[in-house]
Amino acid sequence: MGNPRPRPDRLSEKLRQIRERLGLSQSQMVVRLGLGHMKASRISQYETNDREPSLKTLLEYAYVAGVHLEEIVDDDLELPDKIPGKVHRRTRAQQETRSGEEI
Repeated sequence: MGNPRPRPDRLSEKLRQIRERLGLSQSQMVVRLGLGHMKASRISQYETNDREPSLKTLLEYAYVAGVHLEEIVDDDLELPDKIPGKVHRRTRAQQETRSGEEI
């Protein structure tokens, strides 16, 4: 198998910032992410860089924080000061409606 993808240097810091700016405990963050099967200790592992979240988990962080995924994973970008931000999750129906519009 090939080399694993490089882990962003600031990922753990940004995940902690998101949780803290939302004013949530690690247990509350699991619930907010909709990952009820996960233990709060997993959030701790993400925040201490002991474990890297899956892409699905990172997407949930982005949705909960109201930010673009790239703001979380790109070390050169900062998170917005105000979280939740202004980015909203689009539903499948919204995507289908938009794809039918003329540009």
